[in-house]
Amino acid sequence: MPPAPEDPPAELPARPDLSDPTAKAVAPVGDRRAGGSAEVPPGPPASGAGGGGGTGALLDAILQTKSELFRGSREVLRDSYVPARLPHREEEIRKVVEILGPALRGDLPSNLLIYGKIGTGKTAVVAQVRHDIERRVGASSRLGFLTINCANLDTSYSLLQTIGNTFAASDGDRIPTGWSLDRVQAAMVRILDARKATTILVLDEIDRLVARSGDNVLYTLSQLNTELENSRLSLVGISNDLKFTNQLDARVRSRLNEEKIVFQPYNASELQDILRDRAREAFNGDVVDPGVVERCAAYAALENGDARRALALLRLSAEMAERDHAKRITPDHVVKAKNRLEQDIVVECCRTLPPHCKVLLYAILQLYERRRNGVLTGEVYDSYRRLAERLGLQPLHARSISNYVSELETLGLIRATIVSRGRGGRTREILVDVPISETIPALEEDALLAPVARPRNRGQLLLTNFDNPNRTGPV
Repeated sequence: MPPAPEDPPAELPARPDLSDPTAKAVAPVGDRRAGGSAEVPPGPPASGAGGGGGTGALLDAILQTKSELFRGSREVLRDSYVPARLPHREEEIRKVVEILGPALRGDLPSNLLIYGKIGTGKTAVVAQVRHDIERRVGASSRLGFLTINCANLDTSYSLLQTIGNTFAASDGDRIPTGWSLDRVQAAMVRILDARKATTILVLDEIDRLVARSGDNVLYTLSQLNTELENSRLSLVGISNDLKFTNQLDARVRSRLNEEKIVFQPYNASELQDILRDRAREAFNGDVVDPGVVERCAAYAALENGDARRALALLRLSAEMAERDHAKRITPDHVVKAKNRLEQDIVVECCRTLPPHCKVLLYAILQLYERRRNGVLTGEVYDSYRRLAERLGLQPLHARSISNYVSELETLGLIRATIVSRGRGGRTREILVDVPISETIPALEEDALLAPVARPRNRGQLLLTNFDNPNRTGPV
């Protein structure tokens, strides 16, 4: 029964104080009258397009409130940002400059392969050298760079098409989809030759392209200089796999004739230097408590010295502090950020997998969900094949699926161990190392898997090795 008018109103939960407590509430743009005041009397926010249950007021408060922690752009703490100085990579920069620098004189640089684990500065070093070379070349078209992340390309067709279309002089020269691979290659050669320039092609995560499409595309690119008359091409490959070239055919390795540079992982002390440099550039004054940088570096050092991980932890720690309306970043914010980041990484990793790899992981999770113990690769392939057919995909051969299983294991999503089946021979048993309760819904949000997605009850919790504190083996 509603209270009488004279009764005091029900007490509402307090709102977070996003700005100065004496500031007046600002009406959402959609609620302002023409020529009228932007101020609205205090009270519960209006529902609808302008209010959204208080969303409009919260967004306005964020826009009007200057960050007390960040000095400028937060991009400084992202791995895509290339700083003026890369601590502890001076020797690697020198080697890359010595190999690529002759292009400034008009000479063709040697092909180069750069190896190193994730977050060891490979891409940043190449990006900095590219920037310095391009600054000296200026507007001249005699030398150009093209960087392609092979994680976003499934086939050699798409790679050759991307190269050609990047340098196409007009829309009429662009390579459409639907041509044969030989025709795409010929068109790409024609476009590159018309530039009359040296092109340095940087293929980031080159090992993933070879794992999906084979090494024929590298053979094609490595022998392009025999087809080009007025232009030349040099390759720079970046790989997280130290044994990448062992997978290549002997003729491809011979054609590449590359120089090699290996990037060693950062240790905790080196990561601290990197984070302090970025913190000085990103934050106001003395807002970082002692122990924050050290803890971010220690967590990342335990994960193979991944500088990207360290930077992500520091940035997210600052954002956690902002949401708590704290004036300083504390080690407790780092712990919160670490927990949040571990969850987000698993989900984001699953969303960026290639189509067939998503279907394979979904099949593994479904089998594991029912069994609660390891599943064999033969069972996994049968389940994958049925799912692919239901989704209208042409199932890949068992060997390709075996490569994808290895890739999922490299990403830390599963573990595959060799088991003996007696007379049945040896096979691999697969264990899941991600929380099924979060990973399956993340995959089912993808339009590819939506037709086979199942309705799920909110709050349903499914345990895996990842969720089980008594699990054995590394996560």
